[in-house]
Amino acid sequence: MRGERDGSERRDGRDRAYLPGGAVARSRADSRAGVAFCLLLAALVLSLLPAIRAGAAPAPGPTVALSQAEGGTGGEITVSGSGWKPGALLMLLICGQSAPGKGVIGGTNSCANTAGRAATVDARGAFSRKMPVAEPPKPCPCVVHVAGVTGQQDAVDVTFTVAGHPVAPLPEASGDGRLAVLASVRLDGSSGVLVWFGAPAGREVVFTVGNLGQTPVKDPVFQVGTSHGVFSPQYEERQWRGTIRPGGKATIRLPVELTAGAHGDYQVSVRYAGKVLVEQPWGVGRPWGVTLFWVLLAVVVPAALFRIGMAVVDRVRPTRAGPVARPVPAAGHRRLRTPRRAPRPVPAGDDDSTTVLPWFTPDSAPSENSPTTKGHS
Repeated sequence: MRGERDGSERRDGRDRAYLPGGAVARSRADSRAGVAFCLLLAALVLSLLPAIRAGAAPAPGPTVALSQAEGGTGGEITVSGSGWKPGALLMLLICGQSAPGKGVIGGTNSCANTAGRAATVDARGAFSRKMPVAEPPKPCPCVVHVAGVTGQQDAVDVTFTVAGHPVAPLPEASGDGRLAVLASVRLDGSSGVLVWFGAPAGREVVFTVGNLGQTPVKDPVFQVGTSHGVFSPQYEERQWRGTIRPGGKATIRLPVELTAGAHGDYQVSVRYAGKVLVEQPWGVGRPWGVTLFWVLLAVVVPAALFRIGMAVVDRVRPTRAGPVARPVPAAGHRRLRTPRRAPRPVPAGDDDSTTVLPWFTPDSAPSENSPTTKGHS
């Protein structure tokens, strides 16, 4: 009996494996395995995330390294760098009164320009150049200033000590940058056809400025004015968008426009912080199209008025009966005129001539064919 019960229980257990409850148990086991796999995958992704972020981080900016941090006058150092734009032309200078965080205070006037060197970046964005050590005109702290001349004008300053050169603290920040013109000014642009007919002439005044101050200049506001003859310029504000760091430079382009019909010799002036930075002459030609227009107007208007007046006169004046028109002879027809003959003189003793009395008409005058019967029987 006991063996039969054990066999029946084993058969019942096997049968329960195929019941719906067994299927639910297997599905729960599968779901637990799936959750564990997802947790394992998430942990793997989180562990790899720092590496992915490091790989996606932007490339570092340009860097500069020196072969030695100190050198004396007459020595030589090697300046190398990486991360620069391929093919860019760089300028290498030793500058005084400068610091990496504050730039070159006073611009290139604080640098040993005669001992400067130029370098060209290779295809990998790297360069290496030897340059002599020279004393700058300003006291240290000093830096090796590397700046782009063409293309992307990046700049990097690296601390460098010139042995035996005087050292002085950096001047205190004045609060505002000082801008100075570093290159000649020019006017860009050309006049269109409409300017020939009196439209306003426009140009762009272009010049390069450098920040000689100790603080960056952000979005400076310039004043642009034009003057003609002895009149003073009328200034208008023009804002340039950008930041000029201490010791940096930037190319400024500002629009300037004259009034309609303006011509002659003008002068363009640009002022910043109450100081005139640049002055550039501007010769504007005469709008001859306007002169041509007035000449045509002076000819056409009187002619039109004359035609209108003649039309009014023809319509207003009364009509008169004119003489009877005679037929015009045909082309090639020649009209013959009978010449008039002068009367022949009558001899005094000629009895045969008939004298026409004043009281007779030519029809009633006596003639040879019808003689008068007066005095005949």
